[in-house]
Amino acid sequence: MTLFIQPVPILQDNYAWFLRDGQSGACGIVDPAEEGPIVAAITAHGGRLDRIFLTHHHADHIAAADALRARYGAQVIGAAADARRLPRLDIAVGDGDHVMLGAAEAVVIDTPGHTRGHVSYFFPATPALFCGDTLFSMGCGRLFEGTAREMFDSLRRIAALPDETLICCGHEYTLSNARFALHVDPANAAVAERMREVEALRAQGRPTVPVTLAEEKRTNPFLRAPDVATLAKLRQEKDVFR
Repeated sequence: MTLFIQPVPILQDNYAWFLRDGQSGACGIVDPAEEGPIVAAITAHGGRLDRIFLTHHHADHIAAADALRARYGAQVIGAAADARRLPRLDIAVGDGDHVMLGAAEAVVIDTPGHTRGHVSYFFPATPALFCGDTLFSMGCGRLFEGTAREMFDSLRRIAALPDETLICCGHEYTLSNARFALHVDPANAAVAERMREVEALRAQGRPTVPVTLAEEKRTNPFLRAPDVATLAKLRQEKDVFR
């Protein structure tokens, strides 16, 4: 059975992700930073939480982790390399490690660039990738700690995953990202089409993610960047784009 996935809107424009393994019923949450909406989502799906997956140390991804652990007895999973900046880890992981949510297996992928200790979780059987602030729909994270080379390499690793992979990112940034993508790639019909789709979804108050990796390969200028220099230039332009 496949992994049930539901975005949980939190804070201003963040998403936590509620997961349930269809075989075992085990439940998880990715990047919980606001307790109320997440507790409501957990309650709506049976009141169980087994594991908390953290992608990186920023407060808007971890702030509710300790409270949820105390409430449900869930185990917190995060990068061993960044343990000093994360809530206490019950399971410390690194690149290539495998972690379970019931019968659902996830592979840990190091994805630095936004922060140095950033990891992503790839569930190959679904397939789905929980990539925090490394890859957004039609965008990528700001280079707060990492380098353009690190971000480029992280995006190359993501691009090598199956095209049908669902990209489950940490923010609802797609509309502003689409405007930038159309600015730098105005002749790309796929970008224009995705822009119309995103505008319609947001007008209805609906999330624009998850989205397939195949769609991102068509429309995301950062994922399409052929080299580090191009990605660095795009990131600098996006940082000041209005």
